[in-house]
Amino acid sequence: MPTLGAIADDFTGATDLATMLVSRGYRTVVTVGPDGVTGGVTGGVTGEGASERAGERVGEGADEGGRAGADASAGGAVTEADAVVVALKSRTAPVDEAVGDSLAALRALRAAGCERFYFKYCSTFDSTPRGNIGPVTDALLDALGERGTIVVPSFPATGRTVRDGELFVHGEPLDQSPMRHHPLTPMTDSHVDRLLTPQTGHPVRVVGLATVRAGADVLRQALDAADPADALVVVDAVTDDDLRVISAATTHLPLVTGAAGLALGLTGPHPDTARAPSASAPGDFGAVLSGSASSATRAQVAHGRERLPHRKLDLTALRTEFEATLAELVAFARDCWRRDPALPPLIYAVDDLKDLEGAAPDAAFLVERTLAACARELVAAGAGRLLVAGGETSGAVVTALGVRTLSIGAPIAPGVTWARAEGQAHGKSHTVDVALKSGNFGSQEIFTEAWSALV
Repeated sequence: MPTLGAIADDFTGATDLATMLVSRGYRTVVTVGPDGVTGGVTGGVTGEGASERAGERVGEGADEGGRAGADASAGGAVTEADAVVVALKSRTAPVDEAVGDSLAALRALRAAGCERFYFKYCSTFDSTPRGNIGPVTDALLDALGERGTIVVPSFPATGRTVRDGELFVHGEPLDQSPMRHHPLTPMTDSHVDRLLTPQTGHPVRVVGLATVRAGADVLRQALDAADPADALVVVDAVTDDDLRVISAATTHLPLVTGAAGLALGLTGPHPDTARAPSASAPGDFGAVLSGSASSATRAQVAHGRERLPHRKLDLTALRTEFEATLAELVAFARDCWRRDPALPPLIYAVDDLKDLEGAAPDAAFLVERTLAACARELVAAGAGRLLVAGGETSGAVVTALGVRTLSIGAPIAPGVTWARAEGQAHGKSHTVDVALKSGNFGSQEIFTEAWSALV
């Protein structure tokens, strides 16, 4: 039975955290939305949850039979796990929806037996002055009857560090990094306390690196003495050892919040047996579906364009003739497979910042809808491996494939891993290896080199 329950605000973050938990000795399962936690019976959960809304947004999710079948298998996987990560699509959702979905996930995790909880958000603190990190944290604390907690976005392995409350990305202040131009959550300040204050009803404090470096006992005393007691405390961390100290100092907290790096200090009950499988799922072909506009992904697209067959989404054509344009994309991929089965086709939305200038309000939705539909059709055509770039895109793709659980597989890069997805679409069950890549993660070569992790 699981004891640790995590709530991730997007799908890439869920697999990111799950990978870390597996490495720390937790048998971990990722469920798509709260309904997957207890096999579709989630106690006090009402409504369909985040995954159903995501299905509505992409236009065509899995059929009802696919959802029911996946739910039934999810319940068994959860009971055998030490940790459960609920993947939500709440990062950029309306505040009320994000809070509602997160509370539904919390109720499901508590019903499954979890006693400690982890709210996982992006290491670049992706949010706006309205949320959703602050409102969700507040709601989770209220539901648990707790007053305050820690806020730890640091993830040094991916270049994210916090010093004096300021968040840096590869040594550059957050507001001077490419995240300043994020189309959904532009980060125009680099101080986490200032970013969080307008989002929360709690006071926000900062605990500096000197206190962390003094050791777990000193840090715990500082946190216990936080004034006021209901503060959200941003804790500095610039190395993995700092994160281990923070974890050791906060074992008494029912709720912690942060990026995946915070899990470095956790130790699961099966450190010698929790190993990720690396075998490839059935299916002859692979594809890359990229919906992210981040600078890292644009560089990956540029590298991929030089080495892979590729096709850029034509949003104008998709608006006027969606089905015909989708059919052309699928035909392109199938033709690529016929020509060279070893080369995954790259289908992408953005390769230049100019693509974002004057973008229509429906552009993000249309990209998600198209790539989700593409994924469904490609799997039906024989694809067994999909590398998906972008958190919103990943959520749409996984939902469209009717997936309820993800089993963590072979790691690719810090924050990126392969996962085995069992789902159902077009009335047929399927097993697919998926790599859900946050837009900002991965090397320039990831679109061409990720496949070597599968055997």
